[in-house]
Amino acid sequence: MTERIRAEFHCHTVYSHDSSNRIPQLLAAAHERGIMRLAITDHNTIRGALLAKEFDPQLVIVSEEILTQQGELLAYYVKEAIPKGLSARETIIRLKDQGAFIAIPHVFDLRRHGWRMQDLLDILPFVDALEVFNARCLAGSINRRAYEFAEERNLPMIAGSDAHSLVELGLGSVFLPEFNSPDELREALKTAVIEGRLVSPLEHFKASMLIGLGRLDPWKKRY
Repeated sequence: MTERIRAEFHCHTVYSHDSSNRIPQLLAAAHERGIMRLAITDHNTIRGALLAKEFDPQLVIVSEEILTQQGELLAYYVKEAIPKGLSARETIIRLKDQGAFIAIPHVFDLRRHGWRMQDLLDILPFVDALEVFNARCLAGSINRRAYEFAEERNLPMIAGSDAHSLVELGLGSVFLPEFNSPDELREALKTAVIEGRLVSPLEHFKASMLIGLGRLDPWKKRY
């Protein structure tokens, strides 16, 4: 049996306006929790991911969560940041020019830039995977709907904690064979196993407190 590693495909650093995760502490927490691939998916920037990659090149995947006109996209192995506000089609074209792996996060969570069905169907042939578990969804039914949608169409699936604070890191994980490139990731996802649980009310409260304190910190962008 092929040995599996634990991957976290959705987390943020202080380079996202709504996250309290300083990079050194985030990397240390990932190692403590047995995470061997950490995709840093800050909102509309790769500055934090690039800095984290300098600290820990084997662990970190330079990634980005991009707000398009239709909804958000996740992109992995990003070389150049994509600005927010473009159409989904234009965003995907620019990402494919870089050879990035593209996924759709919190697919049906309209509270958090989820996707309306027609917009989703329009881009579905051009993306690599769907996020079928996101630990920050308030209702489990949102994740179940995404899972059933992907399963019916035999689409690759990923999961993530969407961690904006350290208490959330690792709540959504994917266990899969080791990978080091977009093509290897596509192959590894064929036998992936997803595990996760939703953020508890207490964890959500702690995360909100940490994020709020982070916004008051004048040194926040020092990482």
